Amino acid sequence: MTFRAETTLAGYAGAAVDMKTRMHEYCASIDGSEYTRAFVETNWAGLAPTHGDDEAAAHHRLTDVINRASSTVWAQGEAYVLAPAMTAIVAAAAEALDLTGDLLTADAAPTDTGVLYLPEPIYHRALTGQVSGIAAITWATITSPRGRSWLICGWAHRDDPDDPHAARIQDYARQDPTLLSRLGPYVLTNLDLLPIARPVPAVAQPDIDEPDRDWESAPDGRYVIADATARTSVCAAIAYAFWRIQAQPISVAAPAPLDRPARRRAARAHVVHDTRVVMLRRTSTLTEPADGHTRWHYRVRFVVRGHWRRLIDKHGRAYRIWIHAHLKGPDDAPLLHGEKVAVLAR
Repeated sequence: MTFRAETTLAGYAGAAVDMKTRMHEYCASIDGSEYTRAFVETNWAGLAPTHGDDEAAAHHRLTDVINRASSTVWAQGEAYVLAPAMTAIVAAAAEALDLTGDLLTADAAPTDTGVLYLPEPIYHRALTGQVSGIAAITWATITSPRGRSWLICGWAHRDDPDDPHAARIQDYARQDPTLLSRLGPYVLTNLDLLPIARPVPAVAQPDIDEPDRDWESAPDGRYVIADATARTSVCAAIAYAFWRIQAQPISVAAPAPLDRPARRRAARAHVVHDTRVVMLRRTSTLTEPADGHTRWHYRVRFVVRGHWRRLIDKHGRAYRIWIHAHLKGPDDAPLLHGEKVAVLAR
């Protein structure tokens, strides 16, 4: 059961619970642990040891933290499905986000643990040029000697026919026919830490002197966020953008009904089965107030780009809201077009 063929709330709920059940079982298995260990060893070569341990012990400890957090979040985390119409909004907000130096409170996330499904994935281009789809994001709070943080994981769908990462898995499977049987429906591709009540560090951009690197292409019409231009780690940016936007009037989180057999299967697997589908709220065109005088009067309409706005709550704490791209000006005024020229050069 996948999200590709689903278009109803009930269909989304059924797919969400099915995926949660399968991923909980996978993350708690030996195969899941071995994949996480290989992921850590590949991506954290040279991990600084602590407590006098060697690098292997540091890898083992990080693997254990990821496995326990992932198994818990897939079982107990609340599930959200991002409706396809919301994907471009969240992606644009994530790409424009810069959390450097911000102090995030523990209530920035809607829940301590959660799963966000993206039936229409957002694609991530790494510094190496490789592209991977982000079809699900999980978050969980963890505690370390440095304090509390959100552990945010990005997952690609193993069988997505449009995802270059899934194509690479299929290539490996031709060499090792047992590979697919040792993977879950989602595979871990990204790992970020977002500190709580500590300044968010700047993203380190290593110098890679490869001007002739071959860049993979993402599927046509899909949103791609590149590490080379991101000011906040990509999965952390998507998660934070979703947290903020799902709490704004621009969106509505609709509870999705689940049939009785699916509820029973979830109960037997000890999996939380509540699912909410986050959709774009229907809005009406804003008009000028009937009384009083307007401060400004526009004679043309023009496009306002999407952007983050900083605000202060009643407790004096700073927070952000996303202002979605919109047209400004009277409905009957001419539309002012900007001109943009893109130059492709090698």
